Amino acid sequence: MKRGFNKSNLKFFKIFDQNDLGSIPRIFLSSLIVVLFFYVLPLATDYTNNQILKNNEYQNNSKKILAYTLNNGSSLNEDGYENLNERDLLVDIFSLNDLETDTVRLNASTIKQLFEDTDYKLEDVRENKLVKPVALTLLPNEIKMIESTKKRKEFFIQIILPLILKENNNIKIDRKRLFNIINKSKNTKLEKKWLNKKYKQYGIPNKDLSVLKIRMDEVPVSLAIAQAAKETGWGTSRFALEGNALFGQWTWSGEGLKPKDSEKNEGHKVMKFNVLQASVRAYQRNLNTHSSYSDFRNIRAKLRDMDRPLDSLILAEGLNKYAETGEQYIDVLRKIIKQNNLKDFDDAKLLPSSIELESLI
Repeated sequence: MKRGFNKSNLKFFKIFDQNDLGSIPRIFLSSLIVVLFFYVLPLATDYTNNQILKNNEYQNNSKKILAYTLNNGSSLNEDGYENLNERDLLVDIFSLNDLETDTVRLNASTIKQLFEDTDYKLEDVRENKLVKPVALTLLPNEIKMIESTKKRKEFFIQIILPLILKENNNIKIDRKRLFNIINKSKNTKLEKKWLNKKYKQYGIPNKDLSVLKIRMDEVPVSLAIAQAAKETGWGTSRFALEGNALFGQWTWSGEGLKPKDSEKNEGHKVMKFNVLQASVRAYQRNLNTHSSYSDFRNIRAKLRDMDRPLDSLILAEGLNKYAETGEQYIDVLRKIIKQNNLKDFDDAKLLPSSIELESLI
């Protein structure tokens, strides 16, 4: 559509005529208007483009709490299939979270006494590889007041080690059942029902058994401890103490804790849990389903195919998207694992719970 001068334009030039302005000043003024127009236009364009880019800026998804949809619409996973609703992925985590709503926070001295009463010592675990099933629900507030770095680290490991082993045991049981089903020529209705449940739980809408086999697997204990240590400052962070968030996972929906240094318009929070166990389960599900960690899962699958142990130092390579620092984050994890001899716990086994132990807890 062509546009001419409007009435105000004509009025503007009429004023010049009425004041008998000469042709030279008139040309000068017209030239100035043209120059200003072409000077302002690029600035306005740049500003508009910057605003558009800012609104569409890519955000790091790697620490989202599992959900691929949240408030951002559906997306495709690394297999090219649309992901399921987040409730399918998190239903067992939500149920675990809802079971424990009246938990009591024990203080550090009570927990230490509990460890003594159950003869639960890390030096024994490193030697005999047996862990007492002391499942605590909350971290003690006093953990940040333990002045000795060594004692604080050991205390933190003692608390989360049984929780990590418990979740790995759950995966081991599921994985064993999966392979029994795979090796059968015909499956029962109960087995098919169980498979459908696991497809939803691990975000596999195309029901591909090979993908389920890769996703349904353990996370090495040493790697889980290292990440929990890094994300919480060995249990001293606000997110760990107020929200039982051991792994700093993000959420754009649901309950969470707002980072203090975040901008007002940032939508993410750090996921909040009622109990520590739910945080560990959510973390493992995150690594086993989120597209950001497909490299981690592929490395793990290759180690399995070669019948090699799940080496945390090797698997850390697949976690470069867990934090914005990328390769530096991997180096930090490896350093934590080596300096604290965390691989000593990789082949540890969780002892069965007993009535006597449960009465103590």
